Amino acid sequence: MEEDILKIFAQSVTRYFETIADGGAALGTPYLGSDSESVGLGFSAVIGITGSYRGNIYYTAPREKLHALLPHLGETTPDDHLCAELVGEITNTISGNAREHLGGSFMISTPFILEGGPLAVHTAKNTACYVLPVSWKQHPSRVLISIQKSVDAP
Repeated sequence: MEEDILKIFAQSVTRYFETIADGGAALGTPYLGSDSESVGLGFSAVIGITGSYRGNIYYTAPREKLHALLPHLGETTPDDHLCAELVGEITNTISGNAREHLGGSFMISTPFILEGGPLAVHTAKNTACYVLPVSWKQHPSRVLISIQKSVDAP
């Protein structure tokens, strides 16, 4: 995966937290994930990528982080249903922001929500998975990026 792609997703995460929660997101050093690593943090969403790239994007966060974010969106009574919706919204927004840089042929699916852990990440065939740690108000989360340029892409 190109380093530029990781930078695009890092900027997308930062942009999300600047817009929704007045900033404060600290990004850790991206690293190559492994199949045996447990990455689920409670609530996760995955978006499939097709078109000029193929693969998937995950966002995973613990309940406590999502509960802390929900008041920034006007939700005063956090619950698991709202946590599931929020993790999907975050994944969709991060992927959508990346699409602005990668072009209209970077097609994203509707988020698929997963609750609980550990989470088994299913990457695209022959595609590495990079993990981008994200901390906000000392709450951890992760963005998992497993995409590659499509064979038939220009």
